[in-house]
Amino acid sequence: MIDSIFSIFEYDFMFRALVTGVALCACASVIGVSLVLKHYSMMGDGLSHVGFGALCFSVVLNASALYVSIPIVLTCAFLLLNLPGKTKIQKDSIIAVMSTAALASGVMIISVTEGINTDICNYLFGSILSLTDEDMYICLISSVLILLIFFMFFRNFFSVGFDMTFAKVQGVNVKLFNTILALMSALVIVLGMKMMGALLISNIIVVPAICAMMIFKSYKAVVFHSLIASMLCFLIGLVLSFELSTPTGASIVLINMLSLLIHFLLKLLLNR
Repeated sequence: MIDSIFSIFEYDFMFRALVTGVALCACASVIGVSLVLKHYSMMGDGLSHVGFGALCFSVVLNASALYVSIPIVLTCAFLLLNLPGKTKIQKDSIIAVMSTAALASGVMIISVTEGINTDICNYLFGSILSLTDEDMYICLISSVLILLIFFMFFRNFFSVGFDMTFAKVQGVNVKLFNTILALMSALVIVLGMKMMGALLISNIIVVPAICAMMIFKSYKAVVFHSLIASMLCFLIGLVLSFELSTPTGASIVLINMLSLLIHFLLKLLLNR
């Protein structure tokens, strides 16, 4: 059984999917903890829709998707994370308006541009098995940098995520770490869109963090449990999608939802 599972990754496209997916899930899970703590669970979804619009724009310009998407998504992430606490319009409303407008703009750009033959489904739902060696190396380098930064400033991200007023009292540069978190979120979302698609990428950011918070109270325990659960669910979803010939992104999402159910039931048992 184990030998047959390992044999799957002898295929080049499966090996690239494995390496890239594990790296991105690790980054997404730790960033997800900070976003959930800041009550920005929907930000991943909103930014992924912005990324979709930017990707469509890059196709029309015949430019690199990363060079076009990252600055646009980063700008939106920075603005969202640095919104003042009291605004006339609620932050979740701003995210909803921004995400739907970006998604509609992306579809419109592709549909009205002549001479562009693009499968929108690949942008919406991802195509992890079509990753190239270049995609894999870019994701690996970015993931290593994100994880290094996060764990080097572990306490700072905790303070900023848990309570910004407390962080300021502790002498943490809140604006700086909000900007760093925005940059890391933008990178993960843009890089992960080819793996999971605009409609599914937020799942691997938010769900592992929620699962961990159901069981653990310690910030450190939540981060590490979220990281392990995210990578494990990805591996199971990837193998099942190959064996059952099902869409990879959807398979990973459904495994994540099964994990959420298991954690919920485990929480009920622990409460008893």
